[in-house]
Amino acid sequence: MQLGAILTSLAVGANAAAALDAIGDIVLYAKVLEAGSRFDEAPAEYVSAAVGRYTSQAADEDWLALMTVVEKSEAPGRAVLQCILQWALVQDCSDHTAGRHEDCSCRGGPGRAHDHP
Repeated sequence: MQLGAILTSLAVGANAAAALDAIGDIVLYAKVLEAGSRFDEAPAEYVSAAVGRYTSQAADEDWLALMTVVEKSEAPGRAVLQCILQWALVQDCSDHTAGRHEDCSCRGGPGRAHDHP
């Protein structure tokens, strides 16, 4: 599967939920659950939003790191999701006030994820 297809697939909530489930990483799941709860998002919504933010906001270095992880992985889809979620969690969870979008990597802007009142 190509990277674009993986990212497109993960942007769909049901696919994101299944992928998160398939990883089987309970610690990562707990972190996603906690981060999503700050913005009233289910884990699948958080994953989809994280993918959207990564594709629009990740720096060149982040993309290079992602490509390196994919190249070395036997399970590229899993590696992509883990890498993106780790990036999003760092962006969203470093001393942010719960529920305040200006503190989140989405910045509360339209179409930027966490797009609800």
